[in-house]
Formats: sequence, structure tokens, C-alpha cells
Amino acid sequence: MFYKFAKTVVHIILIIIGGRFQVQNKEKIPAAPYVVVSPHTSWIEIIYLGFAVSPTSVHYMAKQELFKGKFLNWLMTHLNAFPVNRDNPGPSAIKAPIRLLKQGKVVGIFPSGTRKQTNLHLKRGAVTIAFKGKVPMLPAFYDGPKNFKEILKRKPITIRFGDPIHLNDSDKEQKEVLEEKSLELMATFDQLQQEIQATKKK
Repeated sequence: MFYKFAKTVVHIILIIIGGRFQVQNKEKIPAAPYVVVSPHTSWIEIIYLGFAVSPTSVHYMAKQELFKGKFLNWLMTHLNAFPVNRDNPGPSAIKAPIRLLKQGKVVGIFPSGTRKQTNLHLKRGAVTIAFKGKVPMLPAFYDGPKNFKEILKRKPITIRFGDPIHLNDSDKEQKEVLEEKSLELMATFDQLQQEIQATKKK
């Protein structure tokens, strides 16, 4: 209830100050459970992605530092976030999201920064969770403001979804599947970015 209330309030505020946003390919969103994955460059795309998959609620993986103190722990928990130690991820980094997926929930994972192949390991965590949870990944790409100042300038905001990536549809070894699907995920991010830019030129 708190998650839905907070999402509604924030949504209204952001529409007032930043304008409406465009969601492309919303018909590609599969039925829950699934893992939605998007490159992470700021906190803003996390919020807008939550709006884009509405009315579905998203359970977010967040760094454990955001849960320090009783109030922050209460707030993050009620915003459907769960903690993970990004510097030294333990079994909970896999177990918590898989448990949510088995309950029919949607898990949101935002690998930090670049889509370059040198940072393939940043994407493999999301792929591993989807593989072990036996659910598809939904690739998404956010194009828009990176900070609050840019929101106030009403910079156009677009979220584009790609085709769901299925991981349990082959007889290949786990290592091979994770490698193959990680590369496919990064290629999809690049494709979605190019498609957004192409729609801007029309």
C-alpha cells in the first residue's frame, strides 16, 4: 500500500514539474514474474521505470548503505527495495530476488554505468538471477534527465522496452547460457538506444 501511495504521489509531482514521459513498446512487457533490467546512470531512471511498468509493482535491488538506520530501513523496505552488498555480494544477492520471483513478483536490477563488454560481469548478475529464477528478462532503456535540474528543464523522457530474453529455452550448459545472454542483453541496450534516437529524428 505504501509503495502504491508513494508511486502515485511522486508520479503526480514529476508530471507537474517535468512533464509527461513516453513509453515505447509497452506491449512487450510479459506477465509476471520477470526481471526488468536497465542500465543505471542515475536514480531518476529507476523511478520512471517503475512508472512505465505500472500497474505492476517492482522490487528493487539496492545497495545496503541505503538501509542504515531504522527510518531508512523502514522506508526502503516499504518501497519494495531489498539490500545487497555490491562490494562483497553474498548468497543473499541471489536468494532474495529468486525468492521474490518464485512468489510471482517482478524484480528490477540496474547494472551500473557502461554497456561495454569490459563490464560484462555487471550484467551477468541480472542474467544469473533470471536464469536461476526461471523467468525472462525484460530489457529497458531510459533516455532523459540525469538529475533534478534537467527534470525542471522538462527535457524529453523516453523509456523503450525490448523483446523479453528467455534463458531456459535451450539445453546448453549454464556457463554458456549466461555468457550468451549477457552479450545479448548488452546488444539489446545498444539497439534500444539507437531506436530511441531514430524516433527523435522523425
